[in-house]
Amino acid sequence: MSKNVKDLYLDFFKSKGHAIIPSSPIIPENDPTVLFNTAGMQPLIPYLMGEKHPLGTRLADVQKCFRSNDLDSIGDKTHHTFFEMLGNWSLGDYFKKEAITWSFEFLTDTLSFPVEKLAVTVFKGNNLVPQDDESADIWKSLGINPNHIAYLSDNWWALGSGTGPCGPDTEIFYFRSNDEIPEKFDPEDSRWVEIWNNVFTQYNVLEGGKVEQLKHKNVDTGMGVERVTAILEGVDDNYKTSIFKDAIKKIEEVSNKKYDDNTAHDMRIIADHIRAIVIIAGDNALIKPSNTDQGYILRRLIRRAIRYARKLDIKIDSNWDTELAEIYIKEYGTYYPELITNHDAIIEVLTNEKIKFNRTLEKGLKEFEKFTKDNKDIDALSAFHLYDTYGFPIELTEELALEKGLKVDLEGFKEKFKEHQEKSRMNSGVRFKGGLAGNSAMNIKYHTATHLLNAALKKVIGPESHQMGSNITDERMRFDFPCDHKLTPEELKQAEDMVNGWIKDAIPVECQEMKKEDAVKEGAEHEFIERYPAIVTVYTIPGASKEICGGPHVKNTSELGHFKIVKEESSSAGVRRIKAVLE
Repeated sequence: MSKNVKDLYLDFFKSKGHAIIPSSPIIPENDPTVLFNTAGMQPLIPYLMGEKHPLGTRLADVQKCFRSNDLDSIGDKTHHTFFEMLGNWSLGDYFKKEAITWSFEFLTDTLSFPVEKLAVTVFKGNNLVPQDDESADIWKSLGINPNHIAYLSDNWWALGSGTGPCGPDTEIFYFRSNDEIPEKFDPEDSRWVEIWNNVFTQYNVLEGGKVEQLKHKNVDTGMGVERVTAILEGVDDNYKTSIFKDAIKKIEEVSNKKYDDNTAHDMRIIADHIRAIVIIAGDNALIKPSNTDQGYILRRLIRRAIRYARKLDIKIDSNWDTELAEIYIKEYGTYYPELITNHDAIIEVLTNEKIKFNRTLEKGLKEFEKFTKDNKDIDALSAFHLYDTYGFPIELTEELALEKGLKVDLEGFKEKFKEHQEKSRMNSGVRFKGGLAGNSAMNIKYHTATHLLNAALKKVIGPESHQMGSNITDERMRFDFPCDHKLTPEELKQAEDMVNGWIKDAIPVECQEMKKEDAVKEGAEHEFIERYPAIVTVYTIPGASKEICGGPHVKNTSELGHFKIVKEESSSAGVRRIKAVLE
């Protein structure tokens, strides 16, 4: 059914004049301030900020998304780390009337949702911006019960910086219960599930707090595939849908347990995490488990899946994890062909990390023995150390302590865990806000510098060299590329000098829109051409680089200053990493 939801959605918006664009990778290409694409709008930020999209002003897609900030909510009926977001976009084209009307039409006509089971929230207004009565009036005109419209101050989207484009949003809820539908809509009532959000970017906040209307207003929407599928299939648990059916069946088989109230929480975590692992490890960035950035999240997901498999008495040394991965690769490979291409890499990541984690558990058991050698109770700090460093769930620590007749400071552990949670959420929030407010002047300079470094490495190492991943901040750039050896000081100097030569030449950066096949014929650098739309943007630095890219870039290479490589190191097997700065 999930395939049908995606296809129905794209077909509907295609009929409304929208160009269908492919999902961007789960690892952001042009938004290095975040680890993952966390929302459907994220890859389109440059276009929502005013850059022209090669396929026009009406777009629709299914975007792969990942969020780790509510990792500890996984295990309930509706939360997921990886999820798919359906989105339609207006870049200075249609606005509230069309967006709301089409949302209503798709839900009630195409999906046959009963109108009486729908409710919406709209912006309440504040001392700077009035209440969004325009959206409320449109909903009423379509047949939404006025009592099913709630006015909230939270219905507002803005950049993390607090200035720039912003605007109200209207969220759509569905009453997912067999109870009698309440006369008045309460957004806090858990029986009402949010399924779709329409963001209307119509204002601009200037320095000093003054608000003005934007000349070009945008629409940015997002609807979760998993939640809508659950509604269509008549279940109140996303993990009982066709999306997870085969995976849950496999978990039941390998655990020899049924999916019920006693096992559902643990089975959901395993089903969710293995799916996310497949998507992350299958991305063309070829992320490997590590102790930093995306690799850290990937490692954490694998280890959590193993921990909960142990709780279900699954034989850890069996192929339970790779068998689950095969189910997801087959299911999602139809939409995301990179999963088929990178099949072996996914299986290798799971297999190797499981071996490493089993060793870590052994070390953790030795650490536990140290903590308890004098028959001392386990204090909060020790319990959290076992959790954070060795992946011990608190239940395992309690179990082991009970066998020795010892106690665990459970309340103290919960406090430590809460502090850790809050810190993770804060970091995720800051990072996401950074992404929304990205494309600073330095960010743009570094983005252009990656093109020059890519071109230089092709000459120094060979034409087989190419970008496998990059990460940019306002202070430095990081660039990953395939290479079977550590670069010599001579090779590094040659690449550095080549980049600085192009900068010194003050080359104008050219931007063209053209058919994808024409760009390929002209020799434009590209990876995984199948994911690009029919019309692409090509950035050319004459004599140096020609790449298919979403931008943005500087106008002239002379704007970059002086390029300096500060470090070259291994990123993973067969992949090297260069860190560089612009001075």
